[in-house]
Amino acid sequence: MVFARKEHEFLSEIGLSSRNLGCYVDGTWKANGPVVTSVNPANNQAIADVVEGSIEDYEEGMRACSEAAKIWMQVPAPKRGEIVRQIGDALRTKLQQLGRLVSLEMGKILPEGIGEVQEIIDMCDFSVGLSRQLNGSVIPSERPNHAMLEMWNPLGIVGVITAFNFPCAVVGWNACIALVCGNCVVWKGAPTTPLITIAMTRVVTGVLEKNNLPPAIFTSFCGGADIGQAVAKDTRISLVSFTGSSKVGQMVQQIVNQRFGKCLLELSGNNAIIVMDDADILLAVRAVMFAAVGTAGQRCTTCRRLLLHESIYQRVLDQLLDVYKQIKIGDPLGKGTLLGPLHTSESRKSFERGIEIIKSQGGKILTGGSVIESEGNFVQPTIVEISPNADVVKQELFAPVLYVMKFQNLQEAIEINNSVPQGLSSSIFTRKPEVIFKWIGPQGSDCGIVNVNIPTNGAEIGGAFGGEKATGGGREAGSDSWKQYMRRSTCTINYGNELPLAQGINFG
Repeated sequence: MVFARKEHEFLSEIGLSSRNLGCYVDGTWKANGPVVTSVNPANNQAIADVVEGSIEDYEEGMRACSEAAKIWMQVPAPKRGEIVRQIGDALRTKLQQLGRLVSLEMGKILPEGIGEVQEIIDMCDFSVGLSRQLNGSVIPSERPNHAMLEMWNPLGIVGVITAFNFPCAVVGWNACIALVCGNCVVWKGAPTTPLITIAMTRVVTGVLEKNNLPPAIFTSFCGGADIGQAVAKDTRISLVSFTGSSKVGQMVQQIVNQRFGKCLLELSGNNAIIVMDDADILLAVRAVMFAAVGTAGQRCTTCRRLLLHESIYQRVLDQLLDVYKQIKIGDPLGKGTLLGPLHTSESRKSFERGIEIIKSQGGKILTGGSVIESEGNFVQPTIVEISPNADVVKQELFAPVLYVMKFQNLQEAIEINNSVPQGLSSSIFTRKPEVIFKWIGPQGSDCGIVNVNIPTNGAEIGGAFGGEKATGGGREAGSDSWKQYMRRSTCTINYGNELPLAQGINFG
């Protein structure tokens, strides 16, 4: 186990040991499921063991959570915001350790690991302000001596199922807002990042304990598909927020819909960057490189398709190929590393299978295209010249593979951008206002995120995050996303002595 190594002593600072119980149930760490081993993707060596939860653990946790919800929803929203503020402060004290853990267990480079935890801290700050702005509307009534208004009340319990690529940021998006809205949170972390689930839970629940609040306000489980299915089926959970593939997300949605629950989906992306003939090419090349290679291509907002105007095609491509030669590949905790490993050995195999499919459909490998022989799950950053009509281009290959293609005019570029099933993020590089406003307008990009002169990744928490089509239609983080975590009532109050009806109806 890595606990024997001096460079990993920080793990004990965030409450981890060589063997960990993977469920936080009503204030107690426990688990009765199978034992799994967390693995470092940079060398496939064991980090620590985790005992996963069982369905019995889940049921016990949900009973406690249901009781805690009755208490938490009655706490005034600004007081709930104060608790979230304290969670943000607690995360600040463990920022470096949690960031290193994200890099160690997930495989993203250290600046991204620290940045992911910082994103939760920022989300806490956002939610504290939000706790005083959960405002409804006062609506003019057409009836005399009547008042109409909207009331927003908590849902009760929010279930959050997160993915490996952002093992803690996504629960931050959901939990911070869910908590200030008066909901309890039940979190099922990704099966391959259980240590992050445990460490994050320790920080959050430590704040609850310090404030003498019911510990079941925040409940978490390390576990497999059985726990995820239980969350989807559970009628006590009013909203299920799921992050993952479109295929699994569709299954989750069907299960939740059958019980008339609410679903918030953040699914696959197949994101394009368009570079027009008037673009700042140096700016575009830098943006494309990070968007395509960052997190080893394992972001839902990763740039997977690069659309270049035919007049600048070769110029941009030559610069990009030159930049790719300078990418430092290696230990994600190492200084200067830009590209870490894929998360699992199975991801590495999927990359190899994907390259074979690409070649069979006419794709030309311009650089990369191979795995790197090592103990870890490393692959070469890859650029492929291919037709936008190839079937493989319509699919999401979760790896640092970038498809490059030409276009002749803006209309053609927009059609290519919109031609895939997914609709998460998109970007265009241009200086022309008429191009910009067509791109962000009704005949432009059909994605939920539509950028100009910045890459497809790197969304800010102040704006609603999510996408259309097979991306699921959900919205998390900023703007008015909080409304998904509450139920709305339209209330009409008669403060007079008569009973007039709407629309002038009179029964005499």
